[in-house]
Amino acid sequence: MVSGFEPPWQPTLVYPARGIGGLWSGPGDRTPEALVRLLGRGRAAVLTALDEPASTTALSHRLSLAQSSVSHHLAALHDAGLLTRRRYGHQVLYERTPLGIALASGGDALSPG
Repeated sequence: MVSGFEPPWQPTLVYPARGIGGLWSGPGDRTPEALVRLLGRGRAAVLTALDEPASTTALSHRLSLAQSSVSHHLAALHDAGLLTRRRYGHQVLYERTPLGIALASGGDALSPG
């Protein structure tokens, strides 16, 4: 009787890679219109695209924007306190602050209860 764990096979734990479902999907049109009026379309798109930490290059590809434009938007959002940044190896990753999360979610994160 062969159980599949006989030599040379080793027991293995397999799990799906985090975020794999988003690899082939675009950012969609999920930017709240009120946020677009407040920040402008480019900055609102960058803020809402940061569901998880990302680099300038990754956001540029995801949003089909020039890296220079994304970099400019990231700097403005960071200066406004909506993003934090941290170095990870040779990359700088950006991620939303609690205020950035609240704005990107349409204020739902600020609602009590």
